[in-house]
Amino acid sequence: MTGNKMLRRFSLYGFLKNQQYYDYFLLLAFRQMGLSFFLIGVLIAFREIMINIMEIPTGAIADLSGRRKCMILSFIAYIISFATFGLSGMAAMEGKLAQNNLMLLLFLAMFFFAIGDAFRTGTHKAMIFMWLHIQGRTDERTKIYGYTRSWSKIGSAVSVILACFFVFSTSNFIYVFFFSIIPYILNIINFLGYPKEVDGKIGEKASIGDMLKHLKETLGVSVKQASLRRIILESMGFEGFFKASKDYLQPILKAAALPLTAVLFASIQLTDEQKSVVLIGPVFFVLFVLSAMASRNAYRLVSKPGQEDKTAHHLWGMSVVIFLVLLPAMYWGIYWIMIAGFVVLYIIQNLWRPVLISRFDAHSDKEKGATILSIESQAKSLSTMIIAPPLGFAIDLARNHGIGVSEFWPVGVLGALIALGFFLTARS
Repeated sequence: MTGNKMLRRFSLYGFLKNQQYYDYFLLLAFRQMGLSFFLIGVLIAFREIMINIMEIPTGAIADLSGRRKCMILSFIAYIISFATFGLSGMAAMEGKLAQNNLMLLLFLAMFFFAIGDAFRTGTHKAMIFMWLHIQGRTDERTKIYGYTRSWSKIGSAVSVILACFFVFSTSNFIYVFFFSIIPYILNIINFLGYPKEVDGKIGEKASIGDMLKHLKETLGVSVKQASLRRIILESMGFEGFFKASKDYLQPILKAAALPLTAVLFASIQLTDEQKSVVLIGPVFFVLFVLSAMASRNAYRLVSKPGQEDKTAHHLWGMSVVIFLVLLPAMYWGIYWIMIAGFVVLYIIQNLWRPVLISRFDAHSDKEKGATILSIESQAKSLSTMIIAPPLGFAIDLARNHGIGVSEFWPVGVLGALIALGFFLTARS
């Protein structure tokens, strides 16, 4: 398969994968179901626990049994998850499902979502890096990964427009789970066109013993090799917290949109769900266009091989500044600063991710690529699992006791502490 054709397939994967119409309304959908921020945090923690349990073994399975098959299984699990979220959420809204039963079904949906994440995370990146290795283009890994990731962000920009259209048309946050099923079916079809070479060296029969041996060897390298250990810790700090906190932009946008629409559309009768679209749509669209530009140009921050650590240090410094600005804005409810701060954090994350992944690839064996990246993702999930429930509890506490004009200031406190800690200890 020619290089351009394969790059198009990699890019199409990212575009379709990011047709996550639920993602911009996930917290709002859970709130529509009647959940507190603490219960939402518990659900997120459960998802990360399940990912932690399955992450490394699935990476080893992908390395030894075939990455293409694992990707197809991943997207089947996602589809089951979306259907369960949608059906249980609608039943709860119609009063046909008590909260205890709703939580059980949401845990089940999160379980299947975790299966999808576990088999996907690290596996597709390992396929890209294996293809680059076969093509003799490993020196382009930051550029190529940034390019394919930029298509993921373009997909996100398109998907937020579609998601807002779906919510505005239905006045319901939960229906977006059903719409998300369609592009995931299309991505399964896309995987069928991947060449077998991107599977790497796989055995005809991968025994449990082979997988455990492969896993043990990879874990040993990750723990003993100081450079890998440091990168994993940085991923836990940056990516873990980002994953636990990023969705709080949704209720912030909704809170800012309600008074804005009261002025702009005073003569039009709109539901709260429709009002939220007025800001969620434009902000997320601009956010993902800027994120795509950041991903595509992240390689420019690395002037030559070995400069990734210096770049990471600068990005930590930028994060410190942003969180220190966000903290008072979140306490006093200055929404335009809160929104702008989150947008900048998204951009920094999209500069950070290609650099971080390239650092992993530079220090790991090509045949253990999926497992190494799965270990990184597991560490990130562990961090999110630890952070999400207490962060949600702190926000509920601030809300219930009226501490601050806006209840979201705990995000700024914890974010500033983490960023400052890693900035002071990062390699420069």
